[in-house]
Amino acid sequence: MKKRTIREAAVMALKRSGKPLSAKDIYNLIIEQDLYRFNAENPENIVQVEIRRHCEGLDFPTAKPTKDFQILRDGKYWIKGETIPGATASEIKSEVAVRKDAVNLKSIVSELNSIHTKHKEAFRKQILNNLKELTPTDFEVFSKKLMEVYGFKDMKVTPPSKDGGIDGHGKLKVGITYLDVAFQSKRWNNAPVPQKEIQSFRGSIQGKCEQGIYFTTSTYTSGAKDVSLQKGAVPIVLIDGELIVDFMIEKEFGVDIDNLKVYSIDLGKIFSDYE
Repeated sequence: MKKRTIREAAVMALKRSGKPLSAKDIYNLIIEQDLYRFNAENPENIVQVEIRRHCEGLDFPTAKPTKDFQILRDGKYWIKGETIPGATASEIKSEVAVRKDAVNLKSIVSELNSIHTKHKEAFRKQILNNLKELTPTDFEVFSKKLMEVYGFKDMKVTPPSKDGGIDGHGKLKVGITYLDVAFQSKRWNNAPVPQKEIQSFRGSIQGKCEQGIYFTTSTYTSGAKDVSLQKGAVPIVLIDGELIVDFMIEKEFGVDIDNLKVYSIDLGKIFSDYE
């Protein structure tokens, strides 16, 4: 015969009792009627955690999608979907209202998550649109400051008349030494940066720097990606518009965050020591 699970034993205990029980009473009935044999410390707490994981209206990180139980207002448990024994019409109506509140809360949280996802998508597009509206010079300054946020030192933007194909340069500490790094910034709207642009930038920094970084508000062609890292040549790190937005959000660079608190019930973590 297939060994029953703890939750199956709990359901059987409730059916045999014919009335709602506390987790402690369910555990005691399981032991008395030999419905399940435990080989663990704190078996009573294990029963309580397992019931809560499978209880309707209780949603927390370790909760299970399969629901077998309902929790009543007095803290006792009963079988999900079955009429509560001995309850008056008024009490049943009250219990239904409590479950409805739980369902409503879950629905609202789901809507908030959906809105938050849409907000992030719209926010990312707006950041990128704003970057594309910068002047070429401002985008060079933006790139410099973004690199500084990530630990680059002595960053300077090269004057337009003297850039020699390099918009800026600085240093990056690697271990106990510093690498000379140059960067190029292309504020492009739609067209992807082609291979020849990367090759031209590499030609400008070859013999002068150990690494190049290329920023664009657009994207890169497959050819540009293919030549960015070549054996024996200065590596060029390609950073496109989407990656720039990722960096800004990660470092809160030019990004403000409104702390809108969204609460969720997580009573399950109270019992996490037993899970």
